[in-house]
Amino acid sequence: MGQVVKSIKGVRDLLPDSIHNWHFLEKNVREVMDSYGYSEMRTPILEKSELFHRSIGEVTDIVEKEMYSFEDRNGDKLSLRPENTASCVRAAIQHGLLNNNQVSRIWYLGPMFRRENPQRGRYRQFWQVGAEVYGLPGPYIESELILLGERLWRNLGLAGHVTLQVNSLGTAEDRVTYKKALVEYLNDHLNELDEESKRRLGTNPLRILDTKNPRMSNVVAEAPDMLDYLCEESKEHFEGLQASLTQCNVAFEINTRLVRGLDYYSHTVFEWVTDHLGSQGTVCAGGRYDGLTEQLGAKPTPGVGWALGMDRLVELAAEINAERISPEPEVYMVLGDQQAIVSGLVLAEQIRSEQPQWTVISTCTVSGLKSQFKKADRSNAKVALILAESEIAAETVGVKSLRQKAEQLTVPRDQVIEVLRKLIG
Repeated sequence: MGQVVKSIKGVRDLLPDSIHNWHFLEKNVREVMDSYGYSEMRTPILEKSELFHRSIGEVTDIVEKEMYSFEDRNGDKLSLRPENTASCVRAAIQHGLLNNNQVSRIWYLGPMFRRENPQRGRYRQFWQVGAEVYGLPGPYIESELILLGERLWRNLGLAGHVTLQVNSLGTAEDRVTYKKALVEYLNDHLNELDEESKRRLGTNPLRILDTKNPRMSNVVAEAPDMLDYLCEESKEHFEGLQASLTQCNVAFEINTRLVRGLDYYSHTVFEWVTDHLGSQGTVCAGGRYDGLTEQLGAKPTPGVGWALGMDRLVELAAEINAERISPEPEVYMVLGDQQAIVSGLVLAEQIRSEQPQWTVISTCTVSGLKSQFKKADRSNAKVALILAESEIAAETVGVKSLRQKAEQLTVPRDQVIEVLRKLIG
């Protein structure tokens, strides 16, 4: 017998005992996206590497260290997508969704790939949900996206467990001025920087503000404040966002050390964080990226969006709402003999046709009745239906409530669904 083949490091199987948590999240995402008029887009997981080099930036950690890239047999350089904003913009350009200044609201769901150090809530294949809007400048569409996120948290039962943080990166010109002041400050504190920050000093100094190194907390806390370097237009934009969120009763914190790891962001950036997931506290992050379409060869088009990490959010939702999102089948078939298996399959199909929203579980095998009732209890089913030789001969079905103290009923087969409706509701 050969050696057992296992999954590779940093990826995982989503097994039946936990997949209901994912279904709960996906269902709520679809409902919220529909209510705001966002349409789903699905893009390939494989793209030309050039797309991410041009959009994310050559000197970001993602491009330098984390992308899965290779050459195919034709010599084309390809990559598994490390994020999906660039892919969605590429698709919007390619298929004319940005033509004639039209507004597009889209959302997506799917796996992304980065060669990161695996830890709780962080995997090399990870799942994201994202929302993107093209064609609308100004702070108010940013407010809509934040309101969309807030509604999702409420529907998932997570309101009060996540905190919204916002910041402004200003315009490209604002960032040039700020980076100059930041680099001057950090050069004066060079001996307090770790090696990674020293490397970033000449490539992507804003990322130093996002360091997780506790020994650098003081130097980062005393660094120049980005908001002091905003032009009047950028200040008005950020103030408009804050005013609209306040009017909509959305609580937020201003975090002047909040930056994005991707080069295409400008003006507003935001994220929701939680203290339930240890060091990996960010569950959703986004911002404005007006310059991205031009980087990818199209005319300048306003863009803004966010992406949430489904792996982290599923963990959070399961931790806070474990009972609420556990599935409970309505009916469990308990079968007494071989003849009852086929009769049970027929009855189960009749129930599913009449009540498609119900879950009906059949053992499809014969075992002891005591064993089957234990399985029915463990499944959290509401009602057990009992079929054996005597019930089949009499054209009846045994009906036993598993959640109420009541005697087992014997019901004519043609009345079973009516009785189930009364018991299940």
